[in-house]
Amino acid sequence: MLRLSLLCAALGTAWLLVACGAKSAPEAAAPAQRQDPMEVNIKADMAKNFQVQKLAQADLAPTQDIAGRIEANDRLVTRIGASVTGRVTEVLAEVGDRVKPGQALAYVASPELTTAQLGYLRANAASQLAERAVERARQLIQADVIGSAELQRRESELSIARAELRAAGDQLRLMGLGQAAIDKLRTDGTLAPQTAVLATLSGVVIERKVSSGQVAQPGDPLFTVADLGNVWVVGGLPEQSARSVQPGQGVEIEVPALGTKRLQGKIVQVGDTVSPETRTVSIRTQVDNAQRELKPQMLATMHIVGATQRQLALPSAAVVRENDRDHVYVKTGEGQYRLTPVELGAASGALRPVLKGVSEGTEVVVEGAFHLNNERKRAELE
Repeated sequence: MLRLSLLCAALGTAWLLVACGAKSAPEAAAPAQRQDPMEVNIKADMAKNFQVQKLAQADLAPTQDIAGRIEANDRLVTRIGASVTGRVTEVLAEVGDRVKPGQALAYVASPELTTAQLGYLRANAASQLAERAVERARQLIQADVIGSAELQRRESELSIARAELRAAGDQLRLMGLGQAAIDKLRTDGTLAPQTAVLATLSGVVIERKVSSGQVAQPGDPLFTVADLGNVWVVGGLPEQSARSVQPGQGVEIEVPALGTKRLQGKIVQVGDTVSPETRTVSIRTQVDNAQRELKPQMLATMHIVGATQRQLALPSAAVVRENDRDHVYVKTGEGQYRLTPVELGAASGALRPVLKGVSEGTEVVVEGAFHLNNERKRAELE
């Protein structure tokens, strides 16, 4: 009985020791500490593939790229209409035709023209009658039949008749009747059946809004003529950048339709208001177009060069886009780099100004940043 008790005590002690030993031993190996996903470590033999450079100040001339289009110079555009109410009998000009001042673009038949010509004939007859009356008065005054007062009265009537004749002729010219037709009307009494719609500017017909048989009213724009030897390039500048652009500032214009050819110009106008739809300010430059290579509504890109400024900058090759933000790789140790978010300005050549995120003297990967980012992503997946 004593031996059995000793055996039970020994077994209990052994069980207690086993239980205590189990509690003191680690249940499982602790997991390895995870590396920061924004950091990457590379081996020494790979370091030669990445070039590091300290950030420093540089002279930058910021360039803004603005989408634009070619437009006719409004100062060299005229809209031509009929000067009388009437029916269009003939259209002589089409879109694309080159015209000169005084060239007939269309003909209009009008009752107003007939009435005006009759008025001119009456004024001409009154003028001729007044001239004969003055001539007769001069003969009579020499014969001492009438006094000088009568001669003066008739000369006054002649002056009024001549003024009315000139006014009637000016009215016919305003209606588009040529001087040859007016002379024929005065000498032969032949009425012109129609009047011409005349070009007032040398240029190209860019719009036609008239057809034969149409009734035209004074003020209706029937033709639009533009001198395309000089055109505008118009764009919309974001309102945040409007204060950085001034009239007279240089601009380089790229037109895809002209290939690699670049045009030089200057800003001639910066708008004073903001478009509520696009939140942009209109800007305009003027370009010579002697060869007529630029056509209205062609697309263009305006590269606006700003004033040179001294500021912190880094090469564009150092920038990595991640989650719709700009980043650079900052060297934190030997073979150690960290992906760091930054705020950058618009590119100026091969450099981009640094606005926020890194300071002067920071060591940044300027070559191989793309491959370093791939290495970071690969390590993150492992």
